[in-house]
Amino acid sequence: QVQLVEFGGGLVQPGGSLRLSCTASGSISSITAMGWYRQAPGKQRELVADITRSGSTNYADSIKGRFTISRDNAMNTVYLQMSSLKPEDTAVYYCRAVTYSRVGYWGQGTQVTVSS
Repeated sequence: QVQLVEFGGGLVQPGGSLRLSCTASGSISSITAMGWYRQAPGKQRELVADITRSGSTNYADSIKGRFTISRDNAMNTVYLQMSSLKPEDTAVYYCRAVTYSRVGYWGQGTQVTVSS
């Protein structure tokens, strides 16, 4: 079992920055990848970025060049540095962890609102 807790959401003006973090607990050694997803009102949940234990990253086209995902070496915390935020980035952001046995776990989500 893996438990995930997100931190760092909030209200930010367009063009601003925000940093999300997600801390994992439980069977951390079983995690092979972690990532961030988001879900805006009336839309499906979508992948924002993910990172593997080896450090390989993957980004959605809509946020390339603006967001950066990183992790600590122990793979128990993953970060999402968000810059040049736009109103369309407004969503609930969820952390996800996937284990070597392909089991996925979700955090509770954190609201990010980009508005003036």
